[in-house]
Amino acid sequence: MRVAELDLAVPRRPIPSGGVAPVIEPVDPAQAGWVATQRRWTGGWRRTALAAMFLVYLAYVGQQVARYSGGVGEIVGYVVLGAFAGVYLLIVTIGRVAPARTWWISFGALFALFCAELPFARAGAFVMCLYITVVLVTRLGVRALPAVLGLALASLLVPALIGPWHQSIGDAFDSVTPVAIPIVAVAAFGILRIVEGNQALATARAELERLGAENERNRIARDLHDLLGHSLTTITVKAGLAHRIGATDPERALQEMAEVEALARRSLADVRAAVSDYRQVTLTRELVTAREILRAAGVTADFPGAVDVVDPANHELFGWIVREGVTNVVRHAHATVCTVRLGAGSVELFDDGIGRDGGVGENGAAGNGLQGLGERVALAGGRVQAGPREPHGWRLHVTVPTGSRR
Repeated sequence: MRVAELDLAVPRRPIPSGGVAPVIEPVDPAQAGWVATQRRWTGGWRRTALAAMFLVYLAYVGQQVARYSGGVGEIVGYVVLGAFAGVYLLIVTIGRVAPARTWWISFGALFALFCAELPFARAGAFVMCLYITVVLVTRLGVRALPAVLGLALASLLVPALIGPWHQSIGDAFDSVTPVAIPIVAVAAFGILRIVEGNQALATARAELERLGAENERNRIARDLHDLLGHSLTTITVKAGLAHRIGATDPERALQEMAEVEALARRSLADVRAAVSDYRQVTLTRELVTAREILRAAGVTADFPGAVDVVDPANHELFGWIVREGVTNVVRHAHATVCTVRLGAGSVELFDDGIGRDGGVGENGAAGNGLQGLGERVALAGGRVQAGPREPHGWRLHVTVPTGSRR
């Protein structure tokens, strides 16, 4: 059966957005757990706690306050530094979804506290610009570039222009802050894109799970109707006939009831087969599901149009391979194209991403996903090859025996 034929054969129900509900399977518990994890670590107290760890670098500003200030001035410097840390955590907590007015007021307070700290920490106060940079990039993205360059130039030139802050002009440029600011900006932008990608993927998977459950109910209702509608109607007619002729023609009544029993047994077997089929992993269904997930993640799917070339004994195993491979591509590869090639006893999946598989753990050891696939393939007498692909990307290649060799 061709994948395209299967996709068109399943009824589609319009959804409120005017599109078409995708034909997919419900997200399994592992995927649902991943979605929940993404939501937990990108919001709430965990995000605030991670941002608070970054505040350790403000200790350098505190050292500079103790170096250049004393008495009441030192106390004021520490108070301003603590207020700066509090406002920074507030901005991180309210996040990018905060109203623009609220965010700009908070950012103005953050910048004012930085300016207020300059007399007490002198050039050391420019370390606080790293936090201002993170806040700007997180909210504005690429639009923060002029402000980031301005902060870097200010941290380079202002200490040189204020004579009492240094003994010689060389001392004024003895700081890594002007270089650290653009580096932190690039790092923050990269992390922001990763978080946005994970959030978009989590949202897409949650929506796919909802639509999948709804479509699954529709499919079960449709198939049960197709399986049982005719059978139950026939059973009803035959049972009624046996009841009417039971007194006048007992032999025929018994024959009708025997046919009713046989028909009921066949119907029960059909229902069990239908339910069992929903629980099975098939290559055709996994290709359809993978295409929808890749589309939701913005990745082009280059898949074969048919699975007839694959040995029927390998369909379920290859379905697991496609599921795990596509999951790794979406989560880790940062690819634009994902390709699947099928053979009678082989399946190859590769992408044009960064060339590092999320299924590989520390020290190059296989992660749970690839290790599980390796165990499945080993049971079938096959072999798994996974690694970087030239010139870039990642390649997963599985070969298993076919026919009599298996």
